[in-house]
Amino acid sequence: MRNAVVIGAGFGGLALAIRLQSAGVDTTLIEARDRPGGRAYVWQRDGFTFDAGPTVITAPEALEELWALSGNDMKRDVTLEPVSPFYRLNWPDGTNFDYSADDATLKQEIAKLNPRDIAGYGRFLDYSAGVYREGYEKLGQVAFLDFASMVKAAPQLAKYEAWRSVYSVVSKFVSNEKLRQALSFHTLLVGGNPMTTSAIYALIHKLERDGGVWFARGGTNKLVAGMVALFERLGGTMRLDDPVVEIATLGDRATGVTTASGFSVQADAVACNSDIIHSYRDLLSGSRSAQRTLKRLEKKRFSPSLFVVHFGVKGTWPGIPHHMILFGPRYKGLLSDIYDHGVVSEDLSLYLHHPTITDPDMAPEGHSTFYALAPVPHMGKSPVDWERVGPVVEKRILDEVGRRLIPDIHDRIVTKFSYMPSDFAHDLNAHLGSAFSLEPILTQSAYFRVHNRDDHIPNLYFVGAGTHPGAGIPGVVGSAKATAQLMLGSEA
Repeated sequence: MRNAVVIGAGFGGLALAIRLQSAGVDTTLIEARDRPGGRAYVWQRDGFTFDAGPTVITAPEALEELWALSGNDMKRDVTLEPVSPFYRLNWPDGTNFDYSADDATLKQEIAKLNPRDIAGYGRFLDYSAGVYREGYEKLGQVAFLDFASMVKAAPQLAKYEAWRSVYSVVSKFVSNEKLRQALSFHTLLVGGNPMTTSAIYALIHKLERDGGVWFARGGTNKLVAGMVALFERLGGTMRLDDPVVEIATLGDRATGVTTASGFSVQADAVACNSDIIHSYRDLLSGSRSAQRTLKRLEKKRFSPSLFVVHFGVKGTWPGIPHHMILFGPRYKGLLSDIYDHGVVSEDLSLYLHHPTITDPDMAPEGHSTFYALAPVPHMGKSPVDWERVGPVVEKRILDEVGRRLIPDIHDRIVTKFSYMPSDFAHDLNAHLGSAFSLEPILTQSAYFRVHNRDDHIPNLYFVGAGTHPGAGIPGVVGSAKATAQLMLGSEA
């Protein structure tokens, strides 16, 4: 393979382009938006830096490997800062739970909820370590192209009861309801319902315990910028603000791409980091096999969307840690509203991001940058008019942050804006406004997810949240490794 085109400069597309260029493949990376990053977009407003997300960086060794491929060091381009506690979990009754990797501290936090659950947590940690070995180390960076590969993995998946939900398995080990929420909420960060997502995703707990939780100084956008700098230093070509409108095919081969500006390039291989439905429906509209695949994909279950309020405030807040989870009064009921009923609930659970506690330069002096994120139904389940409903949800979220943490929040706000399901659909071509692509249930994981190589067009590849292993930075970076191995025909 002499040259390749990668569509979409999200984390998956960037990681794949770096791997290909490091291996000597002349790679062109084409991004529709005016900046790289995909979901990791960035805005600068009134002196504040607002990251779109994702803001939780785990498995830093998977990122460091991208630089090491060409004998480079990630520290040249990116500075990662440890975050501790990983998260502070807070409930409406005022209970706080600081979640970190320090075993003694974590046991003290568990004891505050229920001392008898300390032993159960130890057993859960052993379980999490087991699924981490099987689900992440062994399977997380390899492609599942045929059912035989799934059958081969089945015994280990069965050993760890992969058919059960994360919440169900957690409940087997601990009895306190708040602790059950604390140990199962992580699936929401990759678009999964803790009540239905495969127990294999309990590996996230071990991933964080071993590798820590990190933040890129300057924001997640600085990690994106570092990856771009590495790619271009290796000789790769980046093309921004020019959406691909067609993947050309001839018979069972992809031959190249054409963009909105009329730019056209032929390629030995094409890889999509774009939304999977958009890729098959719009970019591959001239391929009969792609249209058959599209019909199957449209029947699948997609993850929910997000409503994100970005706000900059007067004052600094040393008492608010970098990451907080503000649980609402309901857990199971709220999840059912989001995933099953398509209800935009009045009681929301929030993820609060406070980057200026780690890097004060992300706001003007004496000010702070925040975002508050609420999972909401995707537009297929809840076809509301977000232009009309958005301001109501925004106020509801800010009011909740005010009640729990910043009493005079509305008086302190200097600048604010919201990003909602309709924005995901418009800016990212995200099907139904989904923020995480396919929902990570067992029947949509591994072989049952979009394959890293198309079944009928052998030089067409996929990378990112819609492919194996799934969403989140470790997931999409792992998908890039699996896809690069296929494209290069060997370990990559």
